[in-house]
Formats: sequence, structure tokens, C-alpha cells
Amino acid sequence: MRGKNKLLVALAGQPNVGKSTVFNILTGLSQHVGNWPGKTVEKKEGFFISGDTEIKIVDLPGTYSLTAFSEEERVARDFVIKEQPGVIILITNAAALERSLYLLSELLLLGSPVVLGLNMIDVAQEQGIQIDVEALKNFLGIPVVPLVATKNKGLKELISGAVSLVKGELSYNLSLPRVSPDHKEVFDDLLEKVKEHIPQSYPVHWVVTKLMEGDPEVLDMLKKFLPAEKWEKVESLLLKHEDSQLAIVAGRYDWIEDAIRASVSQFKRGQILLTDRLDQVLTRPVFGIPILLGILGIVFVLTYGLGSPLQGLLEWLINSFARWIDPFLYSASAWIRGIIIDGIIGGAGTVLTFLPILLIFFAAMAFLEDVGYMARAAFVMDRFMHIIGLHGKSFLPIFLGFGCNVPAVLGARIIESERAKILTILLTPFVPCTARLAVLALVAAAVFGSSGAIVSWSLVALNILALGIAGMLVSRFFLKGQKMPFIMELPLYHRPNPKTICVVVWNRLKAFIKRAGTVILGFSVFIWIISNIPGATIEESLLGWMGLLIEPLGEPLGLDWKMIVALLGSFVAKENTIAMLGVLYGVGEEGLRNVLPNVMSHASALSFLVVMMLFIPCAATVAVMKQEIGSWKWFLFSFVLMFIVSFGSGLVAYRLALLLGI
Repeated sequence: MRGKNKLLVALAGQPNVGKSTVFNILTGLSQHVGNWPGKTVEKKEGFFISGDTEIKIVDLPGTYSLTAFSEEERVARDFVIKEQPGVIILITNAAALERSLYLLSELLLLGSPVVLGLNMIDVAQEQGIQIDVEALKNFLGIPVVPLVATKNKGLKELISGAVSLVKGELSYNLSLPRVSPDHKEVFDDLLEKVKEHIPQSYPVHWVVTKLMEGDPEVLDMLKKFLPAEKWEKVESLLLKHEDSQLAIVAGRYDWIEDAIRASVSQFKRGQILLTDRLDQVLTRPVFGIPILLGILGIVFVLTYGLGSPLQGLLEWLINSFARWIDPFLYSASAWIRGIIIDGIIGGAGTVLTFLPILLIFFAAMAFLEDVGYMARAAFVMDRFMHIIGLHGKSFLPIFLGFGCNVPAVLGARIIESERAKILTILLTPFVPCTARLAVLALVAAAVFGSSGAIVSWSLVALNILALGIAGMLVSRFFLKGQKMPFIMELPLYHRPNPKTICVVVWNRLKAFIKRAGTVILGFSVFIWIISNIPGATIEESLLGWMGLLIEPLGEPLGLDWKMIVALLGSFVAKENTIAMLGVLYGVGEEGLRNVLPNVMSHASALSFLVVMMLFIPCAATVAVMKQEIGSWKWFLFSFVLMFIVSFGSGLVAYRLALLLGI
């Protein structure tokens, strides 16, 4: 990158405006995902080369405003204020321009130059909305670029416009929203009182605006930096004009109305759009819930109907590879042969057979998210979620748990109420992730044969039932409090973007492969080693000694020590359950499907699967639960709750199976 100019670009926008599509297309596979320092909000950044300029793009959290009422809003505005990016690219929904312009009115006050990207311009035109781009550009005084991000139209012009603006090749004459005339004197008075005491990185007009809005962070900052006598005058002036916030908001809406009047025309008023037609069916409980259940059913039928045969094929290939490599290891020591055949191939290799199931599920989920259906799913599930003390917005992270509990727990950040957020996080581990479902499918098919599908579906239903009962009990007796109303914007339906879906699927699969290639591989080898020292048999090994020590815990549930150790090993990663069983039962080149029917009775297998499905989640989920809950009391409560539910359910399942002769 020698000789390249460097440019920091902040990518901003509201949720569901196509910001992620723009980011994914521009950065491709060069993006990095982590967390903002000291925050629980996801941070995404990537790189793009435009001519002689190397652009670092930071994808700010999606937010409707910069009022600092949520962590996403604080992260977005703090980044712009403290990092002072060379340019901000604001992505908007051209079909709902008014809402996006409110965010623009706040960004313009932060000092960094702004380029406006009018995304979904094709959708707006289909709805009869015509936007005069030149007129909007002249009114705002900033570059405006029409986009169709899903078709990669306009992105080149968007980036070149940002680079040209920074180089001073484009005019930039801001038209800023003004405070309503009846409060203009109040604004000017506050400006005079505070301008000499504001930290250098903070724009003066923005600070005064936020002061009039009653922004708690700005109030605390000024109280700290202003002399006591000046702060008293400022506080007195704000108390005298308690309607200052309305004056600020009114000024913004007047500015937005002028911008819309100058540039937007609508020729199909009153026409029922495709989104409206679909929502008349999909958002009504009578039709919406059965359709949702049908869609989820299709997702799981596709996932396991297509994934299970592919999983079996991949397992056959891995076992064939084990048989092929075995003769080459005859001259090697028994330890080397055991580590490779039983530890690596029998353990971590078996886990990799989950890839087809994960691929199909992640693709289906990414498709539903991209077309805009998942927001409708949350809406129709609102009434059901109220039964367990939550609202529809909690359905999104909870359902995401079917893929992986880690992003599901992180997804609870979209919930404003602290009570609802904690309850959502407590219940999320009861959702069977894809790893648990894959273990369930493999063990059930091996032990129960043709009845495996019925067993699998029954245990998934048991998990949902346990989630509901646990939610009602915790909500009623432990997490009492007032419930917040459900407010959520439903995005327009639009064609899925294959590239966006592929990037999402690849990132999720990459995270799984990375875990299988590091944590699970290392854990499988470690388990094999401690299962072979110091004794000649596994029962005489260190692992066997540990397992036999805790075996009495599993006797009431019909579990031998190997099954208990496999359950405990699942704490590192749920996929480890299969790896552990593969190592403990020494499947080698035979394959787990051929060994399990000989070592597990139907009653024991049922008990094992019930406990596995409801047991304490993996270490990664536990880590983010502690991070997101932020309370040791509720964190430990979640452990106790899951242990009691899993142990009790396993005990009942085992006794019922014996009683019914299953």
C-alpha cells in the first residue's frame, strides 16, 4: 500500500436500508469482525481500493438517531466525534426518505463531511416515488448518489464521490436544520455561555443542540467542564425553557419537510403495494402463525432432508480416508496411530461432517433475513411471546439460536428493556443450536433407526416446551417488572442478494471451521491422550478414573461414565459431544453410527439426548452470556436453572422409557 492515500470512511444508516449489502460488496472478504473496545456492540471494518486511495470502511451500528439512549447510538456518535472520519457515507431507503433524513440532520452537525447514498431507488420508483436527485443535492448542499446496492449499481459513483469530496473536488454547502424561531434566542444564549468550555473534539453547535434536547451525556460533560456559576445559569435557562427539545425536533421536521417538498413526487398514492398485500396475510395471527410454522418446517426439512444424506456421505469419505491412511501408520508408534486415527479423524473429523447441515441452515436463515421476512416473524410471534413474559422482538434472537446460541445471545442487544433482555438471554440456551440438532440427528438415527426422526422432532418440541415453562416461571417469580410495548419497523420486501447471503454464510461457516480446526481438534487430541494414560485400557486411564468418580451422578438417568464425560466435554463446544463419543468408544474407522447401537440402550440414549439438548451451553455461549447479562447473580441463576431442568428432564425421560418399554 506504499504511495496510497489513506481515507477513513464511516458507513452509517438505519436498520434495513441495505447498509450491510453496501459494506459486504465494497469490502468482500477483507472485512474483520469484533467488538468495539469496552462495548458489547459488534464492530465491522474492511478495506477498499479506489484509484490512488486506500479506504478503510467502518460499518457503524444501525441506528435511527444519535440520542445516546442505546449503546448502538452511543458507539456511532462517539466514533464520529472522537475518530473524525474523513467522510461519512449515509445509506438511506429511497422509498422512506423522511425517516433517514432525521438521522442525516444529526450527522451533519458532527463536523465530518457527509455523502448521501439513496439506496433502493428502484423500489421507490416501483411505488411511484420519484426523487429529483439534483434538487435534493441542491437543497442539502451535499453529494447525493442514487443506488441499487443489490445489483451493485451506483457503488462506484458513491465511493468516487466520497473521495472527490475529501479532495475538495466537489462543492459542499450545508443546509442545516434550524431551531424553531421562538427558541432561537435561547439557542444563541446557550451558545455564548458554553462555547469557550467545550472540549476541542466536540462540535459547538452539536453540543448546544444536544443540551437543549436534554441529552444526559452532554449534560454531564458540561457540568464537569463549565465553571459552577456558568453551569447554574445554563441549568436555570434550561429549566425556564423545558420545551427546548420540542423546538429542536420541530426545526428538524420542518427541514425534512422542505427537503421532501423540494425533491420528492408521488404518482401512485393510495395504491396497495406488494408489501402491503403480503403483510395483510403474513402479519395476521390467523394466517401468519401457521405460515411461520410452515416456513420453519420447510427450513428444517431442507436442513436435515438434504443435509443428513450429505453428512452421511462426508462421514463415509472421512472413514474411507481413515482406512486408507491406516496402512501407512503401521510402522508408527501406537500413540501416533491412535492420535491420528481416533483423536483427529475419529474426533474432530466427525465434527466436520456437520458442515452440510450448517451450510443449508445458515443459507436458509440468511435468505429469510435478507428478503425481510424475519421482522414479520417477530411481529406475529408477539402475542405468543407475551405468554412467557417477553414481546415479539425477543423472537428474533431466540430463533437465531437455532443456528448458534452465541449470536442469539448477542442479538438480545436489540431489546430496550433490561428485564426483557435478561430474560431473553436466560432462555436462549434452551433453544437447540445447529450443533445440538446435528448431534441429536446422528445419535437418534444410529440408535433408534427408522424412528429417529420422530425422536428428534419430539425432543425439539420438548426444548420449546421447557423454554416456555421456564420463561413463565422466571418471569412470574424472579424477574418481575413492567413490560415494555413492542415497537418495530417492518422493512420492505425485496429480492435477496446472493452475494450478501454468501458472505453471511461464509463468515458463519468460517467461524465453525476455525473452531473445529483449533479448539475441537486440540480438545479431541487431549481427550484421546488422557484416555490412554496411564493404563492400557480406557477404564484404567486418567479420563476413565475421572468418569468413574462421577458415574454415580448418572446412574439414576441410565448414563454410564462415558456418556457423562461426553456431556461434560460438550461444555467446550456442543460438537465435542460427537468427538468425545468417538474417542471414548474407540470408533476409529468403523464410524459412530455402527458403534452406538451396541453401547446405548433406547432408554439410556433417550435420557442422554434429553440432557444433552437441555444441558449447560458451550463455553463460547457462557462467555457472551456473562458479558451481556453483566450480573453474577443472574449469570449463576442461569446455570442452576439449566442444570435442574436438564437433570430432572433426563430422569423423567429415562424412567418413562423403562416403564413404557421403549
